[in-house]
Amino acid sequence: MINNFLKITVILNNVFRPQKPLKKTTIKLYNTLALPVLLYGSETGTVKASDGRRITTLEMKYMRTAGYTWTDYRTNVQIATELKITPILDKLLEYKRSWIQHANRMPRNRLPRVMKQYCPTGRRNHGRPLKRLMGT
Repeated sequence: MINNFLKITVILNNVFRPQKPLKKTTIKLYNTLALPVLLYGSETGTVKASDGRRITTLEMKYMRTAGYTWTDYRTNVQIATELKITPILDKLLEYKRSWIQHANRMPRNRLPRVMKQYCPTGRRNHGRPLKRLMGT
């Protein structure tokens, strides 16, 4: 998921490298090409803290190609508000919430709802338990 997003953003950056693209063009390409790749299948996957940092870093790395440099001394929040973009992690959480609500509306015998309520029995492996959908 993250690697595919990185590939697409690198391709987009290389296409517009010779000239500075307009901010509007950068945002449209981001929303139509890069964002769906990252959000695909995100409803049921868990995002660790390290993955969240990587996603935020990749997002801001691409957003800074809209004409911002490190010498502008702009924070990530300022750039996101100027470009009117909601952070990807917020969208991931929104997708996950909508999926959980959708699973709650399903009949009790449907597999997604059964899996959401699943609690394993028996002994667990040593170490920290794996993150589950409802734990994130």
